[in-house]
Formats: sequence, C-alpha cells, structure tokens
Amino acid sequence: MIRRLLLTTAVLALAACGAPETKPAPAPEPAPRAETPPAADVLTAQGFGLLRIGMTRAEVETAFGPDSSPAAVGGPDPESCDIFHPARAPQGLMVMVEDGVLTSIWLRTGSTLKTDRGFGVGDAATAIKAAYGPLAHVSPHKYAEAPAEYITTWSVGGAAGYVENPAARGIAYHVGTSGLVEHVAAGGPSIQYVESRL
Repeated sequence: MIRRLLLTTAVLALAACGAPETKPAPAPEPAPRAETPPAADVLTAQGFGLLRIGMTRAEVETAFGPDSSPAAVGGPDPESCDIFHPARAPQGLMVMVEDGVLTSIWLRTGSTLKTDRGFGVGDAATAIKAAYGPLAHVSPHKYAEAPAEYITTWSVGGAAGYVENPAARGIAYHVGTSGLVEHVAAGGPSIQYVESRL
C-alpha cells in the first residue's frame, strides 16, 4: 500500500509539474474582490489554514513541517517544481512548490477536507457544476473518456481557457470516469496542470 501511494504520488508529480501542451491567449483580468476569511479547516483558492498561496517553501515547512517522504520522487526537478505531503498536514493534502514558492494545494485520495463550497474528493461532478453554475469552466479530461473532466472556477484573475496570470486564484476539480472527483487543486495557474491516469 505504501509503495503504491509513493508510486501514485510520483506519477502525479512527474506529470503535474508541467503545463498543458497548448495555451490559449490569456483573458483580460477582472477586478479582484474581497474574500471573507474561511474556517481554518477549509480549502480555498487562497490556501488552507496557515498555508497561503505565494508562501516560500521555508514558510510552508514552518506551518506544516518538511516533506514527510523526502526520499520519494516529488517532481522531475525538485528544485524548480516539487509536490509533497508536509509532515503535519492532514491526510491526503499535498503542496506544489515551484521555484521555492507555494503555487497550489492538492487534495488526493484519503482526504476528507472540503473546499469553501463544501466539495472534496469523492463528490459528484454534477453537484459541483450545479453549485457553481456559470462560474464553472468545464474542459475534457486529457487522459480519460467522459464523464472524466476538469471543472475549474476562478475567484480572482481567471476566466475560461488557460490562465497564465500568476495572481489568479481558483479551484479545479479533477473528475474521473466515475463522474466523481479524484483530486482537488486550489491556488494559482498550476491548478490547471493535468495528471496522468493513476
């Protein structure tokens, strides 16, 4: 089980630390809106608890501890892109650090955490699309047949299409062939990175 988890994490990290093959032109940036501070145990586009998108790796480690499996492969080039589970983070929570900065937080199998809209791993795509309405941008899954898909919603600086604005903040629900969420990513443009089939 541990070997499978490490292999699964490595597969996600190797595939996730890169942008999609095609990048449409960025959309104009809407004006930022003020956000109500979330509960400490809720994932938002801005972060989770003490974790805030834009923190340094050192700040992430101060908040939740160092990589719980430092020998595991966290990315093809951990100095430029690394994904790992901090030692004191809740089960199933992973952080993505690019060039020393926290760019996204991921929820994976085993996580019981929820987003500020009340969704997490195992929830139905239909419920997520209904809750977000026109704010949900749906795109086909890169590696799996429908109903697998990506549902992305931006709270700051994003729109339909591929978003490159480093100040953008959003949440992406990665849905599997069952129609249920397999991963949740929150943060900046790296939430758009796609994983291979696990």
